[in-house]
Amino acid sequence: MHTSVPALPTALPDVELRATVRRGVPLAVVAHSGDPTPVVPGRETELSGEWMESVALTGRAGEVQPGPGGSSVRWVVGAGEGDPGHWRTAGAALTRAVHAALARDADAGREVVARTLALELPAGLGADEVGELVLGLRLGGYGYVVTGEPAPPRLRTIQLVTGAEEGVLAAAVRRASVLAKATALARDLANTPSNVKDPAWLARMAERTAGRAPGVRVTVRDHRWLAQQGFGGVLAVGGGSSRPPRFVELALAGRDGAPHVVLVGKGITFDTGGISIKPADGMHLMRTDMSGGAAVIAAMEALAALAPDVRVTGLVPCAENHVSGSAYRPGDVVRHFGGRTTEVTNTDAEGRMVMADALAYAVTRLSPDLLVDVATLTGAMKVSLGLRTGGAFASRDAVWDRVSAAGSRAGERWWRMPLASDLDTVDDQFADTLRSDLADVSQCPDGPGGIAAAMFLREFTDGLPWAHLDIAGPARAESTYDEVTAGATGFAARTLVELVAGYER
Repeated sequence: MHTSVPALPTALPDVELRATVRRGVPLAVVAHSGDPTPVVPGRETELSGEWMESVALTGRAGEVQPGPGGSSVRWVVGAGEGDPGHWRTAGAALTRAVHAALARDADAGREVVARTLALELPAGLGADEVGELVLGLRLGGYGYVVTGEPAPPRLRTIQLVTGAEEGVLAAAVRRASVLAKATALARDLANTPSNVKDPAWLARMAERTAGRAPGVRVTVRDHRWLAQQGFGGVLAVGGGSSRPPRFVELALAGRDGAPHVVLVGKGITFDTGGISIKPADGMHLMRTDMSGGAAVIAAMEALAALAPDVRVTGLVPCAENHVSGSAYRPGDVVRHFGGRTTEVTNTDAEGRMVMADALAYAVTRLSPDLLVDVATLTGAMKVSLGLRTGGAFASRDAVWDRVSAAGSRAGERWWRMPLASDLDTVDDQFADTLRSDLADVSQCPDGPGGIAAAMFLREFTDGLPWAHLDIAGPARAESTYDEVTAGATGFAARTLVELVAGYER
C-alpha cells in the first residue's frame, strides 16, 4: 500500500536582491572570524562590544547569534574567513536558525507573520561568494519527513541587501538557485520511501520534473522493450520483483555540431541484495540506492534552465533488486545489450549489471564525446574515502581534470581512484581477474572492490573518454553539516551540471 509523501519537489526559500532593507523585514548581518565586529553600516552602535562579549561572538563560519533586544538586527551570522565554502556554511546555518525560531513561535502559540528575512551583504562581495551563500540559504532548511502533522513554518523569501545596484550578482543568484533546486530534487527522489518509489514511479517523476523543462524530451521504455532490445542486466536484476524495470532516456538537444555528453545514473529503487541478501542492519537505507539516477534526472532539469552549448543525454536504468523465485542467481550468465556476457557471482552487485547495459547502449546508439556514470556502487568506497568524498575513476587525465574542476565549482569533493592501467606492477595480473571461464567477464573480479567494479564497467565503454563516479559514501548523510541535511544529500547533481556546462569551454 502506498503512503502519502511530501509533494515533490520540496519548496525552497526564494532569494532575491535588493538595494536597501525594506521596513519591517527582520534583518541579519555578517561577522567574520579574526575581527568579528559585525558589518552593519550605519548601525554600529546597535551591536556593542559589550554585547559581543556577552554572546562570545567569534564570527566562525556557521555561527548564528540572535541580535540584542531593541536592535534592528535580529541575527548575526558568521562567515569565517570569507572563503566561498564558508559563505555556503553561513547561509545554511542562518536558514536553520530562522526556521528553528519560527517553529518555537508556532509551538508557543505566537502568530508567525514574518516569512521574509533580509541579509545585509558586506561591500565588495564577489559573485562566487554570493553564489555559495545562496546555495546555503536555499538548502540549509531542506527537510523531508512523511508525517500527519502540519507542516512547520518556513522562510519564503530571503532578500540579499547589496546597498547598490545588483549588477553581476543577479546572474550568480540565478545560477545558484538553479543548482540548489537540482540538489533538492535529487534529495527528494532518493528520500522517497520504496513502498512508493518503484521503477515506474521514478520514471514518472523524471517525466514530471526534468521532462517539463524546456527542451528536454523524456522517453520511458518498459520491460517488454528491454527484452526486445536485449537489456539482460536490467532484466536479470529486476526479475525478482513484482514491479518490473524501466529504462529512462532524457535528451536535451543542442546545436548541430555541439559536443555530446551522456550521463548514466544507477536507478535501483530498492536493493535487498537479491539471493545474496544483505544484512538487516542498514537495509532500510537502500531506498537511496538510486541516488545516481536521481542526480542525473536533477542535473538534466538544471541544464535545461542554464542552456549550455552542449548536447546532453541522461540514461537511468531503473529496477528493484528483490528476492523471489524469479530472482537471478549466482552462477547465472547474463547477456547484456550488445551481446557481451557476464558470469554472476553476487546478486548484491546489481548496480554494475544495470549500468553495463546502459553504458553499452550509450556507446552503440548515442556515440558520445564524453561518457559519465554515477552510482552508489560499492561499500568499499565508503571504507576508502568516508562519507563526504566521492570516488572518481577516469579513463584519461583530461577527463579527471574536468571532473575535479567541476567538483570544485560545485562545492563537492572528489578523489581520483586508480584504474588497473595506473598500477603498472599489477596491471596484467589484475586485469586478468575480469575474465571468466563461463562468460566474457566476471561480475565481481578479485581485488579492491571499488576498483574492481570500475574495471568491470570499463569493459562496456569501448575506449571512449569516460568517468565513473562512485557516490556510495556521500550520497547519504548521517548528520547535518554545511548545506547538507541528514538523509539523502543530492551529491553529484551539481557536479554533473558544472561538468556539462564546462564542456562547452
